[in-house]
Amino acid sequence: MFEVKNENNFPSCRYGDNSSESSDIQSPMALWARAQSLPPEALQQVRAIYTDRFPIEVRHFLASWIEEKMWSMDIDIDNPQNEQYASSIVGDLIQQLETKANSMNSEELVITKYKLMDSANLFKQRYARCPLDLFRLMRHCLNAELQVIRQVENVPVGSVPPAAGLMPDSVAEIAQQIDVLRHRTSETGKLLRQMEQEQEGFALHYHECTKLNAHLQHLQSQQPNQQNVELEKAVSRQKNSLEQTLNQKVSSLLGLRFQLGDKLSETVTHLVTLQCRVLDEELIRWKREQQLAGNGAQFNSNLDNIQDWCESLAEIIWHNRQQIKEVERLKQKLAIEPPGVVDVLPNLNIQITQLLSSLVTSTFIIEKQPPQVMKTNTRFTSTVRLLVGGKLNVHMTPPQVKVTIISEAQANALLKNDKIGKGEASGEILNNTGTMEYHQATRQLSVSFRNMQLKKIKRAEKKGTESVMDEKFSLLFQSQFSVGGGELVFQVWTLSLPVVVIVHGNQEPHAWATVTWDNAFAEPGRVPFAVPDKVPWCQVAEALNMKFRYATGRPLTEENLRFLAEKAFRNPNMTDFQNQMLTWSQFCKEPLQERSFTFWEWFYAVVKLTREHLRQPWTDGLILGFIRKKQAEDMLIATGVTSTFLLRFSDSELGGITIAWLGDGDVCPQVFMLQPFTSKDFAIRSLPDRIADLQHLVHLYPDIPKDQAFGKYYTPLENQPTSNNGYVKPFLVTHVPGWGGPGQSTPSYPNTPMFQAPSPEAGSARDTPSVASHVSDSVSSYAGAGAQGATGEIEYASNMEFLDDPLDFNFDPYLNPPPFRPN
Repeated sequence: MFEVKNENNFPSCRYGDNSSESSDIQSPMALWARAQSLPPEALQQVRAIYTDRFPIEVRHFLASWIEEKMWSMDIDIDNPQNEQYASSIVGDLIQQLETKANSMNSEELVITKYKLMDSANLFKQRYARCPLDLFRLMRHCLNAELQVIRQVENVPVGSVPPAAGLMPDSVAEIAQQIDVLRHRTSETGKLLRQMEQEQEGFALHYHECTKLNAHLQHLQSQQPNQQNVELEKAVSRQKNSLEQTLNQKVSSLLGLRFQLGDKLSETVTHLVTLQCRVLDEELIRWKREQQLAGNGAQFNSNLDNIQDWCESLAEIIWHNRQQIKEVERLKQKLAIEPPGVVDVLPNLNIQITQLLSSLVTSTFIIEKQPPQVMKTNTRFTSTVRLLVGGKLNVHMTPPQVKVTIISEAQANALLKNDKIGKGEASGEILNNTGTMEYHQATRQLSVSFRNMQLKKIKRAEKKGTESVMDEKFSLLFQSQFSVGGGELVFQVWTLSLPVVVIVHGNQEPHAWATVTWDNAFAEPGRVPFAVPDKVPWCQVAEALNMKFRYATGRPLTEENLRFLAEKAFRNPNMTDFQNQMLTWSQFCKEPLQERSFTFWEWFYAVVKLTREHLRQPWTDGLILGFIRKKQAEDMLIATGVTSTFLLRFSDSELGGITIAWLGDGDVCPQVFMLQPFTSKDFAIRSLPDRIADLQHLVHLYPDIPKDQAFGKYYTPLENQPTSNNGYVKPFLVTHVPGWGGPGQSTPSYPNTPMFQAPSPEAGSARDTPSVASHVSDSVSSYAGAGAQGATGEIEYASNMEFLDDPLDFNFDPYLNPPPFRPN
């Protein structure tokens, strides 16, 4: 065993024996010990990794526990299903912190105790709803430590695999660059203080020299005598010596000024580079991922990390700006610059002020976007955040934020002129002003608009085939605030993602087509809100898959995407379609062949149906869905087993799903298709219950017993035979005329002949019969039935007084007759 010495004034931690460098590298439990054994410069890089969001005290006192948890489980932090595990880790971390803090009873550790307790409270407030964020942050920190250690120990990056889930990222690198800039700022601060002391010393010597010169002139004006001559010589020697000292100080001061100017120039150059990386790469990437999240992409927001970087930049920029101004002030007090020397400070002052302005205006961002399909007279929300607001004390005078809606043309004009005329808006929004508030726990300056409502909208004139659902708007958020006691005033604004305004629900599908295309194919730095008119199918497939997976919980397969490509291109015989260009018109303007709806309308209806009614069966892989009618027939016939069925989305009906099954024909087995069910049907009775009702369906393709596949979704029957009012509650049962029903395998269906499917002639195209289903009211006990329903007729008989007279409608006699109403 050994004891790790550290420079943090923390009690030392003990780790297991690490006998060699090789075992040291492979032993994750030794990571913190190795980190603290680094040289001072590298150790400083490690310290810079930890901020208030994950304090270094937490890392130190829970080193063994943290490393064990981070290395013991290889989980995908991008998978929301792992959130429960991450939540348990966060809960354990908080408990460990509280236990550790409560065990610290000595006076020397009282400050550390409070720090750990504050950290526990911070984690509760910040990460209770998003535990994966803390899990991700802990991994970032460990990964950053590992990278620093490898650099110092000269361990090849590929020689030792990183800990589970720890992948190289920019967090450590940016943290190191910020630490370097802090160090440079500290060094220039020392030089500035040295220069100020030198200049003060020069002023004192200069004042003394002036007094000596005056004394010498006085002596020279006196009547010469032996005493005056001796005194004059002494004063003259003293004056010459002082002048030499002054010349040395002037030389030293000039050297300090040149050195300070060079160092400040280098710091500003480094700041420009780092700020470009944070704003133009990291923040732009965050905005792009936020936009893709509008299409259903997984959005792992690292906005807190970006805020940390931006706050550090703001602090460093502000300190350097103050230093530049102080150097300028000192130079004005003592003008000793030789002729011909270019003064770099005025340009540096302009440059660093522009840098601060760019940082402030770029970090005024929309944390929560408004809905991209916005219905008039409907409440919506949005949140705006200033990432550097806390560090620059903007909250001391809380700024107001105003929201207006502008058109695409107005957004273009705004970007060109950096302003929009007063009163220029494309609509009226209620509750469109708010005051930014500073939240101490999260260090966030933000405002949430919770009750905005679009009352009116002004539309532009349409050209050609344009519709109102093609028109894009944007919400403009504007504010103004000052920093530095009013020294600098900033007018900031930011635009939301494109918004399509609708007034009726039937406009929603096309509106979502516009939004989906824009989110998927918008290019960085575009003119608002330009998008390509055609894109490769592989990109369209990625967008559709993203949308479907988010809505339904399971991604599309390659076969599903091939089916969609054939439908979108109106070509069932396509082979190489990955790089084929799909146009906007093919996507959502031109109707499909022999249909009255477009490709997008068909796809959108399938997504909606699956999300609302079929999510679990789809997730479990029970629905094939995206297969053509001919393909379904071939698959069922290939099984050779009658009563085998499968589920496919209807080609002819929007948002419809049909059951295809293999039944007995006159000569050979025949495939039948049930009339498609839609959302209206499933609002009455669910798909699993309908499948349970249809006893001629036995095996889900290829050979899964239907109860095994769908049994867990069946609606259980209520055990109470009668309700409180004395009536027996009926339930609905689906049946197909001529194909059996509850209680018997070959029903006698009045006035409905048994369906006889014609055998296909040799060489002819197969004509699969379509069969309509019915739903009947029943009070019989039947497993899997419930109080929901389907397409077709709904027959009610529970309140009839007698059933002896002939019926003039299609009543199902094989259902148990309903009881009479009790007297």
